[in-house]
Amino acid sequence: MSEEEFRDFDEELSEGDPEEGEGEVEVVEQELTKELAGECLSLLSRTGNGLSHAYVRLDLKNRKLTDIAAIQSFVHVRYVDVSGNYLEDISPLGELPQLLTLHADNNRLATINLKELQYLQVASFAQNKLTTTEGLSQPMLDRLNLSSNQITELSGLTETQLPCLTSLDLHGNKLTSTIGIHLPSLQKLYLASNTLTKLEGLEGLRQLTTLHVRENQITTLDGFAPSMEGLQYLNLRGNAVEVLSELTKLQCLPFLRGLVLAECPLCELDEYRVEVLILLRGLERLDKDEYTEDERADAEELSKQRAEEEAPENETVEHT
Repeated sequence: MSEEEFRDFDEELSEGDPEEGEGEVEVVEQELTKELAGECLSLLSRTGNGLSHAYVRLDLKNRKLTDIAAIQSFVHVRYVDVSGNYLEDISPLGELPQLLTLHADNNRLATINLKELQYLQVASFAQNKLTTTEGLSQPMLDRLNLSSNQITELSGLTETQLPCLTSLDLHGNKLTSTIGIHLPSLQKLYLASNTLTKLEGLEGLRQLTTLHVRENQITTLDGFAPSMEGLQYLNLRGNAVEVLSELTKLQCLPFLRGLVLAECPLCELDEYRVEVLILLRGLERLDKDEYTEDERADAEELSKQRAEEEAPENETVEHT
C-alpha cells in the first residue's frame, strides 16, 4: 500500500460562500458574454473528430457571474471551472457534449440541474447550498465532491445513476446517517466532520479501500462486514470510541493496514499501540506511525502470555 493511502486526510472545511455570515448582499446580475468566455479559453487541442483544433479549457473562476447561458456555444470545451461565482443554475453546462471535468464550487446551487453527459468524469460542487444528493445521474462520473454543503440525508446514490463512481467526498455536511450509499464501484469515501454517531448501510461497498469518518461522534464500530474485506485505510480521528473491545469489530477486515484513532478516548489507555496491534495483527500503521519490530514483538509476547494465563482457567472450568 502506498504512502499516499496512509496519509492523514486533513480536510479543509468550508469557509462558506461569499454571502454567508455577511447578511443580505446585493448581487448585480452578471451574464456571461461570448467575448468574456473567449478571453478565458485556453489549451488548444484536436476536436473530437480529429479534423480541426479548438480551445478546450474554459476558466471562469471568480467572475461574479449569475448566468452562464452563453457557454452553450462552446461545444468543444472539455474542462470547465465556474467556481466562486453566484450561480444558482448550471443547466447550460449540459449542452457541452465533450465535457470531462467540471468545477462549480462556491456558488449558490441548491440543486444540481444537469442532464447526463456522456464523458463527464470529475465533478465538484463543494461549498454550495445543496441539501440533497438527488439529480446526479452521470454514466461515466468517476469522482464527485459534495463537501461543505448542507446535506442531511443520502438518496439517489445508486449504481444505476452513478455506475462508475470510485470517489465520493461528503465531508463537512450535516449527515446523521450513512444509509443511502448504494455504489458497488466506490473505492474512496470521505464523511468527516458530519454528525454521525454510527456507521450503517455500508456493507454493499465491496470495492471500498479508503474510509474517512474523522471528527464525528461515533462511539461504536458496528457497521463493518466481511463484504467490506477490501478496506485498507480507516480514519476515525476525533471520534468518541473509548472501549478497546470495539476494535474486534474490525477483525472482519483482513486487509486493513492503516488505522487512525488519534484524539479518541481510546488513545489514553496504557500500552495503547500494543493493545491495538494485539487485536488487529495485520496493521502496518497506527495514527500515521509505522509499527516497529519491537512493538510487534511486545504484542506477540503479551498475547501469548494472556493465552497461557487463560488456559488453566479453562481447564478448571471443564473439570468442574
